Amino acid sequence: MKKALGAMLFYGRFALPFSRIGFRRRVGAPGLDADFSGQRWIVSGATGGIGRAIALGAALRGATVLALGRDVKKLDALAADAAGPGKIQPVPVDLSLMREVARVAREISAGGKVDVLMHNVGVMCHDFRRTGEGLEQGFATNLLGHWVLDAGLRAGGALVAGSAIISMSSGGMYGAALDLDALKAGDAAHHDGFTAYAQHKRAQVALTHHWNAMGAGQPRAWVMHPGWVDTDGVRSSLPGFRKLFRTVLRGADEGADTALWLAATRPPTGEGIWLDRHRDTEHAFGFTRGGADDRALVAALVEQAAVALAEPG
Repeated sequence: MKKALGAMLFYGRFALPFSRIGFRRRVGAPGLDADFSGQRWIVSGATGGIGRAIALGAALRGATVLALGRDVKKLDALAADAAGPGKIQPVPVDLSLMREVARVAREISAGGKVDVLMHNVGVMCHDFRRTGEGLEQGFATNLLGHWVLDAGLRAGGALVAGSAIISMSSGGMYGAALDLDALKAGDAAHHDGFTAYAQHKRAQVALTHHWNAMGAGQPRAWVMHPGWVDTDGVRSSLPGFRKLFRTVLRGADEGADTALWLAATRPPTGEGIWLDRHRDTEHAFGFTRGGADDRALVAALVEQAAVALAEPG
């Protein structure tokens, strides 16, 4: 009963602004006059949905896009569909395995500067599954991999002061106060797919603040969410939600719009999460507000996990 009431409150609060109707009210005609010629982008989770739309949109405007994904056939199809002066280079990688993410970071760094790093990959895992490295799959894919990729690119000199980091969060994070135990979900008894996903997306906001607090001479970072988009992930993970809201769900291009706009305009950083080219509050409900040290706690958690994986034995 409590969950049902919570869902009614959540959907009642966000059904309009997160829908296609809300997008059109805030953005209108979503044309973007941007030139990414000569830029080198990374887009994770690029083979479907929002990531695919971001990759194609960046290439259309001149960028060379390094498209990260696991399915080689889908990566090749994405590259073949690229239009415009830019191009898409497939980068096969399992983004749930940190050794694979670290390898890709080294290889990309050897090619020079990255202008835009788009942390787009995200999965909702209803069943508890461990990766080959012993981590809960959602935590590894949705959060730790972002940290490892970012750190590897910084270490390799690819992420520099002129680079932009854009993380794709979710409106689902509005229903979660940061909880480190739920965030990591170390065993099946403490795992709930909805809760874990919301925690990962809430933690992306904290990591964005951490990156922006690293000082001068570092990349700038933004965090956004795309509203409610009709993707393969929604179809497989949230069939009931999709059945209820299908007629007003956004298309992938609408979900990708703010990511491309942020990369082009690079507005001032600071508190807030971006939706439809506008900076919105990070907390729609008072109970989700944590302490001032949330960003430090999340950074320490993921750094500890990454160091533990790197240690021999």
